[in-house]
Amino acid sequence: MSVRAVVGCAAAVATAAIVFGGAVGSRAAVGSTEPGPTACQAHVPMRLLPTWARAGFTSPRPRMPYVLGEAGKIAAIQWADPLVSPPSARYNNKILWVSRRPTTPGSDLQISAQKVVGNIRVGRPVRRTVTGGPGPSIINLPSAGCWQLTLRWSGRRDTLDLRYAT
Repeated sequence: MSVRAVVGCAAAVATAAIVFGGAVGSRAAVGSTEPGPTACQAHVPMRLLPTWARAGFTSPRPRMPYVLGEAGKIAAIQWADPLVSPPSARYNNKILWVSRRPTTPGSDLQISAQKVVGNIRVGRPVRRTVTGGPGPSIINLPSAGCWQLTLRWSGRRDTLDLRYAT
């Protein structure tokens, strides 16, 4: 196989990974040209927000650190970088939750967070609620590490991973 063919195949695989959800163990922004960060990455890089998550931002092309749900139904836009446990005295663990589809008024965002080490669940899940559904929140979790969040709101469900540093 020629070098040109190998490069062409690699580009096609990379494009498919971005379009169809990224490589195993990563999150990719559905409908974005930028791949998502690796699951549970301590520092979530600034990236162009998906068009559906830009309401309320003054810039037409806002860049923020965010993690996209596995199914692409919700974005967790992080105003805190990094998220920390125990909570910092200098800033809050603020997350703006944005649903890809309109929500039902009065439908809370229910969060079940489970700490994971590798592929092993550790301890008991903890529950958090964002009253009124996706929107601004401060989400503190009991310890540092990788947390897998199962999110339920307005008859929808998605999961994503967030890392809390010390």
